[in-house]
Amino acid sequence: MPPKKAPVQEKKALGRPGNNLKIGIVGVPNVGKSSFFNVLSETEARIPVPDARFEWLCDVYKPASKVPAHLTCIDIAGLTAGASTGAGLGNAFLSHVRAVDGIFQMVRAFDDAEVIHVEGEVDPLRDMEIISTELRLKDIEWVEKHLENLKKTNRSLGNNSLADKARKEEQAMIEKVYKVLTEDGKDARKADWTNKELIREQIDVVNSLQLLTAKPVIYLVNLSEKDYVRKKNKWLPKIKNWIDQHNPGDLLIPFSVALEERLAQLAPEEKKEEEAKVGATSALPKITQAGYNSLELIRYFTCGPDEVRAWTIRRGTKAPQAAGVIHSDFEHKFVCGEIMSYEDLKEHGSEAAVKAAGKLRQQGKPYEMVDGDIAYWKSGA
Repeated sequence: MPPKKAPVQEKKALGRPGNNLKIGIVGVPNVGKSSFFNVLSETEARIPVPDARFEWLCDVYKPASKVPAHLTCIDIAGLTAGASTGAGLGNAFLSHVRAVDGIFQMVRAFDDAEVIHVEGEVDPLRDMEIISTELRLKDIEWVEKHLENLKKTNRSLGNNSLADKARKEEQAMIEKVYKVLTEDGKDARKADWTNKELIREQIDVVNSLQLLTAKPVIYLVNLSEKDYVRKKNKWLPKIKNWIDQHNPGDLLIPFSVALEERLAQLAPEEKKEEEAKVGATSALPKITQAGYNSLELIRYFTCGPDEVRAWTIRRGTKAPQAAGVIHSDFEHKFVCGEIMSYEDLKEHGSEAAVKAAGKLRQQGKPYEMVDGDIAYWKSGA
């Protein structure tokens, strides 16, 4: 008999597991955070995520109810230098950052005599340094305490038991995190994790620390309406260079709160006319989608005449857990899922045609959901 294949071990992601993830708007005071949040959502923190697939499905099924995917966004009080040691509202600020799963870091790159900057002159690079430094300092303090406690408890460990070995591996992983934050001067999310560390329980050790610098960051640069329309601002190249140097790969999105506030007051048709008139479009769809993607979120759809709905799940979610987002019984009593892709439905035009083409698949518990799947769940009694 041929040898059995070793089971494929799945890589684990940095961050809190789960589907109900949140992103927080972070920045120093008076950069436009609250105004931006108000534009995003006047009363709620759940912002619809634009999706042409969802709109097409609604046109096809003409449902009585339409429920798009949402991004949960939180406005966090302004951070000032010294927050990591409790200055100002530092402790409250950092606890709120710890409670979210991703960060919109808001940076101001416009002058306005009526909106005084907390640090005096407008300097987005200084602001970015303040936030980066305060988050890292708090992580260093957090990791130092954890490492100190581990070293005390690990002094008496032997070398034989699996439990002792696991404790030593945990200490080694936290020592690596400490080195990344201190000697390397990097955020935890920019560490060079090995495949072995991502597959094994070590990454769970990092996740248990709930590090502030492990959270994905998208930089939102608040420009004047004039600069946003003309796509030119003296700070943008410098901000891009700063990101490339300190956090390469992070996304930079220029936008204008002033323009977004004005567009938000208009009816849809008026908004289109105004965008055409000024020669620029709202950046909110791009920002919302980027925030959703940064949290490793995807969506699948359930469709019918009663409702078309997008269900948010984490990338890598298996079929039973995806079904459980609708109702826990669907997960506990999972039998299978009948699944087709959005692309197949759009190509063939109807569910019956998809089925006739052999593209409607029955998937069991091992199936990993794909963004855009359309699912019908079967569960036992």
